[in-house]
Amino acid sequence: MGDTKQKILEVSLDLFSQKGFSAVSIRDICAQVKIKESSVYYHFKSKQAIFDELIYRFEQVATDMMTQLEQAFAEQPCFIEKPFYQIVCDTFFESYLMDDFCNKIMRLLLIEQFGNSEVQKIYDRWMFTEPLEFQSKMFYTLMKIGVIPHTDSAYLAIKYYAPIHFFAQRWLFSGTLSEEQKNAFRKAAYQHIEKFFVEIEVA
Repeated sequence: MGDTKQKILEVSLDLFSQKGFSAVSIRDICAQVKIKESSVYYHFKSKQAIFDELIYRFEQVATDMMTQLEQAFAEQPCFIEKPFYQIVCDTFFESYLMDDFCNKIMRLLLIEQFGNSEVQKIYDRWMFTEPLEFQSKMFYTLMKIGVIPHTDSAYLAIKYYAPIHFFAQRWLFSGTLSEEQKNAFRKAAYQHIEKFFVEIEVA
C-alpha cells in the first residue's frame, strides 16, 4: 500500500513539474503508475489532494533545510572560513536547489504561481523570503563580530542572492536537470560567492 501511494506521488510530481498541475489528469497518472483510477482514489480523494501532499512534504523538507542552516551558522558564524562556507552551499545548493524532489517542486510552483495566488505565496516564501531573511541575518551577525564592514545587511543579502537565483533559473529550472547543468550552476555560483566576499572585504 505504502509503495503504491509513494509511486503515485512520484509520478504525479514528475508530470506536474513538466506540464503543470492543470494539464495532468488522474488518467495520465494512472497510465504511468499502471494502476486503475479507483486505486488512486483509495489513497487520495482527488488530484488536488495529491498536490497538497506534495507541497506539505516539500515545506517540511524546506523548513528542515532552513533549520540546518540556522544551526550551522550558530555553531560557526564565520562565513568566510571554508568549512562553514561549504556547509551552507552544500545545504542550500546540493540538498535544496539541486535535490531531485525539491527541484521538481520548485518547477511546479514556478509554473502554477501564475494562476494560483496561494501557490505564488509558497513559491515566494521558499525562493525569496526565507533565503533572504537568513542571509540578511547572517550578514548582520558577521558585521557585529567584525568579519565584514558595516553596511545594510538586507541590501547585502539581495546583492549576494540575486545572481544565485539568476543562475538557478538559467541552469536548474529549465529543461531536464542534468549533471552538466548542475556543474554549470556550481561553477557560476561559487565564482560569484568568491568575488562577492572579495569585493565586500575591499569595500
